[in-house]
Amino acid sequence: MKFISWNVNGFRALQRKMDVYSWLVETGADALCIQETKMHRDQVQFETPGYFQYWNEAVRKGYSGTAIFTKNEPINVTYGMGIEAHDQEGRLITLEYDNYYLITVYTPNAKRDLTRLDYRLEWGAAFTNYIQQLDRIKPVIFCGDLNVAHQEIDLTYPRNNSGNSGFTQEEREDFSALLSNGFIDTYRALYPDRTGAYSWWSFQFNARQRNIGWRIDYFVTSQCLKEYIIDAKILWDVVGSDHCPVELKLAE
Repeated sequence: MKFISWNVNGFRALQRKMDVYSWLVETGADALCIQETKMHRDQVQFETPGYFQYWNEAVRKGYSGTAIFTKNEPINVTYGMGIEAHDQEGRLITLEYDNYYLITVYTPNAKRDLTRLDYRLEWGAAFTNYIQQLDRIKPVIFCGDLNVAHQEIDLTYPRNNSGNSGFTQEEREDFSALLSNGFIDTYRALYPDRTGAYSWWSFQFNARQRNIGWRIDYFVTSQCLKEYIIDAKILWDVVGSDHCPVELKLAE
């Protein structure tokens, strides 16, 4: 099975840059999970023969939002965590299959001045609890923009960014706590020492060309799926957003 995740930084903007459906077909992915759609479903024409579509939109137009395009129809679809305070921004879709859950997630940003850090941590704790409950039923695969560089190896300038949004001690510990509850950062499980592996770059200072970036997009799985992981990739050469897609291959 092949899954791809991508923060597209505006789905309509991405459509102006590339033929999204043709690219999806070309990848051969079983599912494409996207974040930051920045739209409501009725604002776009997008046909995907061979793929089912599921969208979760924010109450506020032009903000946040997630979607999944999948070849395999799920047995159940859940939007959000079932917590009203956390379900207003379209940040979560869960597809249930016979043997696993597939989740796309767009974790809230703490904001540059950290004014949303407290909310970000509340949301993170609720999300960890949510996936723990699912994991008790069947394995979980979740992916998306988690808005945190977990370790110093996951960004170019860790010392300069210490305490900044996305690299605060609190956010990093939140992700550590999630992993310690029985989950795997699939990329680091395979490539624990690989440097220069980033999925987001600022639009400024030719950061992408110079590979001055952050790894904040992840595929995370339940620990029990570790033996099924074939590969995890960062598709750095796919352009169209300030993020690039990330990919996970699992044995069936």
